[in-house]
Amino acid sequence: MSHGFLGYDGSTFMLDFVVTALVLIIPALLASLYLVKVRRNYTVHRNVQLVLAGVLLLAVIAFEVDIRAHGGWRAIVDSRQSPLSAEQLETAKQTLYLHLVFAISTPLLWGTTIALALRRMPKPPAPCEHSRLHKTLGWLSVIDLVLTSATGLLFYYRAFIA
Repeated sequence: MSHGFLGYDGSTFMLDFVVTALVLIIPALLASLYLVKVRRNYTVHRNVQLVLAGVLLLAVIAFEVDIRAHGGWRAIVDSRQSPLSAEQLETAKQTLYLHLVFAISTPLLWGTTIALALRRMPKPPAPCEHSRLHKTLGWLSVIDLVLTSATGLLFYYRAFIA
């Protein structure tokens, strides 16, 4: 099995890539929020959100294909030089299940937020009747994405590093 670039023996390139993306997405998201809340640059905010969503979607698709090509996360974990104990494996599974709650809800919520904005916001983007709902959905998406990142990083640590 190939190893990832972060240096852990029980990892793959795409696992490490997605972990890196989970870390980098938060500052990019904060920058996008700064652009809209402080700078009132709605067009750049929209463009940053579309790029972030697109890049993350492609990364997750590539990640899922890679994980399946390696036989699933358990096969990757089982290839570690130092195997997980039964207790560690159970903790990793529980963390994965929690992560999946957010990992599944995030694209649904964020996708809805983006789709409605593209349909209901004026072109170029500016405050409008949809702004209040968009703000609510946007903050829910941010919280969901942060929880996806946090639980994903915790799962990566518990399954592939610990």
